[in-house]
Amino acid sequence: MGDTEPQTAGGKVLWHFTMSLDGFVAGPDHDMDWMMTGVSSRPGLIEEYVETTGAVLGGRDGWDHFPDAGSVYGGAWDGPVFVLTHHPEDATPADRVTFLNCDPAEAVRIGLEAAGGKNLEVFSPSIGRQLLELGLIDEIDLHIAPVLLGEGIRLYDNPGGEPIRLHRVGEGDPTSVVNVRYRPTTTAKIPTERASDI
Repeated sequence: MGDTEPQTAGGKVLWHFTMSLDGFVAGPDHDMDWMMTGVSSRPGLIEEYVETTGAVLGGRDGWDHFPDAGSVYGGAWDGPVFVLTHHPEDATPADRVTFLNCDPAEAVRIGLEAAGGKNLEVFSPSIGRQLLELGLIDEIDLHIAPVLLGEGIRLYDNPGGEPIRLHRVGEGDPTSVVNVRYRPTTTAKIPTERASDI
């Protein structure tokens, strides 16, 4: 299966992340260094999202670890950022950032209005999960990176919850499995004297 079709600016609510193959969108303590080396994307991908994104909705945990609205898409994107928090009073003000203390559905309404017909991108696993449960996610837009993190912050974590069925966007059977195949970049060498025992 090839890459997905380019994203369009259709006033959608996108739950958008680069994710490790084992389902993490950040390492422990919101570490993102794993995305800086050994991960590449198709040419023009960043520009595609810069053009189609009208506003960003994130959570307080992510904001407290990366409090820079100017870093979205490497600084190429310029637009309103909304941070959903129960404690806006102790948040440090920042240009283009509005701290919201409301329910997630109201945050989506505010974000879509600010997006001006473009997409609202959700950069929070916990907010995305709540919006999914409310039926307010139009698409889950993932870029699966060829890395296994083993721990960190999962895209979707809902112990005891019911499975959420999804349909793949694009041509073909929307319920078909996505097949990927990778090789480790390093492999252990079996000592010669032990190889004959196997």
